[in-house]
Amino acid sequence: MFVTQRSVPLASKAASALRASRFAAPATSRLFSQSAPAHNISFELSDDQRSYQDLARKFTRDNITPVASQYDKSMEYPWEVIKKAHEVGLVNTHIPEAFGGIGLGLTECALISEELAFGCSGIQTAIEANGLAEAPVIVAGNDQQKAKYLGRMTEEPLVASYGVTEPGAGSDVANIQTRAVKKGDKWILNGTKMWITNAGHANWFFVLAKTNPEERPHKALSGFIVDGDAQGVIRGKKEINMGQRCSDTRMVTFEDVEVPEENMLGSPGDGFKIAMGAFDITRPLVASGAVGVAQRALYEATIYAKERKTMGKPIIAHQAVAFMLADMQAAVEAARNLVFKSTWCKDQGQRNSFYASMAKLLASRAAVSNADQAVQIYGGLGFNTESAVEKLYRDAKIFELYEGTSQIQRLVISRHLADLYNA
Repeated sequence: MFVTQRSVPLASKAASALRASRFAAPATSRLFSQSAPAHNISFELSDDQRSYQDLARKFTRDNITPVASQYDKSMEYPWEVIKKAHEVGLVNTHIPEAFGGIGLGLTECALISEELAFGCSGIQTAIEANGLAEAPVIVAGNDQQKAKYLGRMTEEPLVASYGVTEPGAGSDVANIQTRAVKKGDKWILNGTKMWITNAGHANWFFVLAKTNPEERPHKALSGFIVDGDAQGVIRGKKEINMGQRCSDTRMVTFEDVEVPEENMLGSPGDGFKIAMGAFDITRPLVASGAVGVAQRALYEATIYAKERKTMGKPIIAHQAVAFMLADMQAAVEAARNLVFKSTWCKDQGQRNSFYASMAKLLASRAAVSNADQAVQIYGGLGFNTESAVEKLYRDAKIFELYEGTSQIQRLVISRHLADLYNA
């Protein structure tokens, strides 16, 4: 079974070996334990997967959980944590080995994301945003683009940003107003992106822009890699958000930014397809982060319910509280297993959009609901900033909004149903 208990040993010999060698990559084709017959369903992690989980869990315990509250209050970007995570191989985990990465499968990446988010989803988002920016390059980049922009991410602790959302175009990607006009061997980029994670520190951006306004919406867009130090890239102020406050979110304006022809991903008009293909990689990882928050809320609520007494007994012995905890546990398990269904599909080379959307929908709901119920179990203390669950409550909501709102996930899911069920 997937390991969920926080009482298990936090390190293993295999994990220690991984820490010693940053690029000691496991055989990623071995998704589940080899002890299980290939024709049977198995819920057991392979030794390699368990090692990555243990590594991420220990890293979180030692480097994230102790400083999560501090970063939440200061809203400082967690550079020191990111540098340490980069050093032990927990950043840029799905960059292929050919370009300096460790080329993990999506299942291994999800294990890592859940553990990091258990400690602080703001820090996890700052780390995972790299994966979102890199995904379009992995999906559609040529070897030169991958070597240049993915390779540098593995060499030193850099961050990148995914620039799609605009002030007037969030879920409505077809309404993007950022334009790129071809002039000679360059594209001239103008427009504004909003709510861009890591934008204040990004070494480069993936940017979706309209290149042919006369085309139908989904063929009018193209994807570009834009260097962060290019003239005309203007980074706005850090936004103060309800939760995940150490994650850096900003407006970015592009004023006559010159983008070399070789920095277009794919061909003109491929941008929408590339952006959506990236979501097949990143939505399961956002969902796994939501599972981490849901698991943390359950953990904190259960520990408190065992210690807090009313009417002469721990409140976990009261049915009203016990049933809330039971629902929280069921939500975590259901969400986690749907995350792994979506990652398994992708690792098998199958299209996983259907399962990725279901995983994000269910996991984000679990995060929000579990955080809410944890506050309820804590009572008045849960409403206070000194409690761990108050931060979880603020952090959780964004999972229902970014990388496609829950309504967008329902739209994606529903569009598969007509073909799925036939008379």
